[in-house]
Amino acid sequence: MIPLLVVVIFVLFVGAVWLFLNLQEQKQVNEDMQELAALDKQEMENEYERFALQYSEMKTQINNDSIIAQLTEEQMKTQKLLEELKQVKATDAREIARLKKELATVRAVLRDYVMQIDSLNRLNENLKRENRRVNAELQERNEQVAGLNSEKASLSEKVAIAAQLDATNIQMTLLDKKDRSMKKPKLKDCKKIQVSFTITRNVTASNGNRTVYVRIQNPGGNVLSGGGSFDYENRSLECSMKKSIEYTGEEMPVTLYWPVTQVLETGQYRVSVFVDGNMIGSRTFNFEK
Repeated sequence: MIPLLVVVIFVLFVGAVWLFLNLQEQKQVNEDMQELAALDKQEMENEYERFALQYSEMKTQINNDSIIAQLTEEQMKTQKLLEELKQVKATDAREIARLKKELATVRAVLRDYVMQIDSLNRLNENLKRENRRVNAELQERNEQVAGLNSEKASLSEKVAIAAQLDATNIQMTLLDKKDRSMKKPKLKDCKKIQVSFTITRNVTASNGNRTVYVRIQNPGGNVLSGGGSFDYENRSLECSMKKSIEYTGEEMPVTLYWPVTQVLETGQYRVSVFVDGNMIGSRTFNFEK
């Protein structure tokens, strides 16, 4: 009887020891699982925080109000899920599983926006490069046009100068009452002044009718009037006489007359010839008596 009791006691003792050890092992397992769950929860929180920050960074990388509004909305959703995760216990497997699923959705949405923004930024950079290229070409063309315009203006100026007529061999002759040249010119006996000159040959100048204006200025600088006026360098000048001619491009003699209507002074007289708004010749003459 006693040996059987010993056996029973021994079996109970062994069972108690086994149960104690098993409980200790289970407790350790539970603690390990809780620690793992806590670490998993912390890692999820870190990811939510990182994603929220990425939304903030992406909003600074794009200049599109519509997409910025979408990013702001997704960022707020992410922050809300983060707050929910912080309130959940690590041992609440159901909520942890739900928020982990939501985290996967946030990750996918974020990846889509990253790709979209990257594509827009590349497109924007390409557009900027194209814009710089077009602007450079436009500037180059503008410079070419400016150069051509300058060259054209210079050429036009040269052509205009080349086309300008020229008066040579200008003569001022005093005539008596019989329209004869006075051998010994005396101003008091002069009844008419004759001005003659030659318009030189110029194949560049256009052919056609011209009006020749002659100004005679007395020693006091006053114009011997009587021929009306003409335009010269944006002003109106008085002339002594004028004459219409038909210029053919060849050398052409021209003679004009001014009837004396006032007392002529002794001294230096200046004769100036104008055609097409240009002074084409000038010469001075001295008459002492």
